[in-house]
Amino acid sequence: MIFIAILIGCIVGVLVGVNAPMISYTYSSYLAIAIIASLDSVFGGITSVINKNFDLKIFVTGFFGNAILAILLTILGQKLNVDIYLAAIVVFVGRMFVNFAIIRRYYVDKWSNMLKKHDKKVSKIEE
Repeated sequence: MIFIAILIGCIVGVLVGVNAPMISYTYSSYLAIAIIASLDSVFGGITSVINKNFDLKIFVTGFFGNAILAILLTILGQKLNVDIYLAAIVVFVGRMFVNFAIIRRYYVDKWSNMLKKHDKKVSKIEE
């Protein structure tokens, strides 16, 4: 089910991206940090589905809260003439890699177990 949602989201994103106007350079850093923060929330949501503790309220508030906080950090950093948004990028990307590792391990274990079961069935049939 989650893969269907991801696929639909990707298709909508491509359609919006193709038909959307170009983002000006002044707003590109805000958009980039918001996308990274949102992707972090998506990977966290997938990880929580795998761990069977997904809560939609937590996901939605985290999705928008992370994006807004990251944008506010970018604005503050630009006002202070300090690249604070780099700290947010490091944190969000680090969490994305941790969540991706959890997702990857889950599916590698799942596929390995399926292959073992398949090999056992084949060996029983051959005997």
